[in-house]
Amino acid sequence: MSDFTSLVKARRSANKFIPGVEITERELDEIFNLVKFAPSAFNLQHAHYIVVQDPGIKERVYEAASKQYKVQTASAVIIVLGNKEAHKDAGKINEGLLHLGVMNQQEYDGTVSYVNSFYEERGDTFKTEDAIRNASLSAMQFMLIAKDKGWDTCPMIGFDPDAVRKLLNIPDTHVPAMMITIGKEDTSSLRKRGYRKPVGEFVSYNAF
Repeated sequence: MSDFTSLVKARRSANKFIPGVEITERELDEIFNLVKFAPSAFNLQHAHYIVVQDPGIKERVYEAASKQYKVQTASAVIIVLGNKEAHKDAGKINEGLLHLGVMNQQEYDGTVSYVNSFYEERGDTFKTEDAIRNASLSAMQFMLIAKDKGWDTCPMIGFDPDAVRKLLNIPDTHVPAMMITIGKEDTSSLRKRGYRKPVGEFVSYNAF
């Protein structure tokens, strides 16, 4: 069994953390420096992360998450956002390729124009859905990398997004995709992993 296979099987959603365990910004930055290699549509890198460690702010996030114990005991609470206007950064993101000569000016202009029209033609609902989709891809990578570095995580949707938006000054351009708690799991009362469907129940080939 490969190390990656072991990692995938070892990662689980932690519902209880050991209180008082600190995770440093340096440790988090090491994770994020690998998270940045996650795939995203047109390489727009829609994801934005807000790391909450301040005890006062964390307590208010805990209240906005229906006072779930894992939020209170986590080493940090991370809000994963998706940028609904990420397509507007297409020019900035591709500038490096232009300067390196990987793209010529015509290819650069064409790429920027196409990416912008792709999103604008599809409208606000698509922009929101794609922001969440791409942020979720990044979030999954975050959780796997965190586990590889010895940290446990739990993705969450059980929180009041409007309260969190107001508390953390999240701009309207960004939509909360999920919340992730991170810390060291308290395994004293660890339950067995829940039922997983066999492949035949969730995979179809060529048609549904």
